[in-house]
Amino acid sequence: MAEQRIRALALCVFHHNGRILVNHFHDLIKQQGFFRPVGGGIEFGETSAEAIVREVDEELALAITDLSLLGTLESLFVYNGKPGHEIVQVYDAVFSDASVYQQSHLDGRESNGAPFIAKWHDSSSFTEQSPLVPNGLSELLKKTDRLK
Repeated sequence: MAEQRIRALALCVFHHNGRILVNHFHDLIKQQGFFRPVGGGIEFGETSAEAIVREVDEELALAITDLSLLGTLESLFVYNGKPGHEIVQVYDAVFSDASVYQQSHLDGRESNGAPFIAKWHDSSSFTEQSPLVPNGLSELLKKTDRLK
C-alpha cells in the first residue's frame, strides 16, 4: 500500500473575459467529471512559484509573466477510490504570448506523457456534478474577480 502523505501542489489560474483555463478530469469510481487549473506538484527544493513556471512550460510549452499568489487552499478528497490530501498554492499569471487568449483550447501533455486539452470555461460550467477543484477555488476566484 502506498504511503499516505500530504502533497504540496501549485495551480495557476489564467483568466480572460470572465473565463479561466482548466483541464477536465474524470473519476472512474464516482463516474463524475471535474475541472482543475493547470499546475502540479512542488518538487523538493523548488518554490511554489518556480513550480508553476516549470509546470506551465512542461505541460503547455508556454512562457508566463506577472505571477502572483492569490491564496492557499487545503483539499481533502477521494479520487478513483483513493484518499488525497493537498495543500494548494493558487497563483494568477499572464501568458507572455497574448494570442493564447484567442485560442478555444490549448493542447498539453502531462508529466507521464498523456495528452490533454485545456479549455476556457466560465462559472456556469462548474456544477455540483462537475465541480471546479480544489474545494474553495471558485469562491477564491470570485472574491478576487478572476471568475464571473
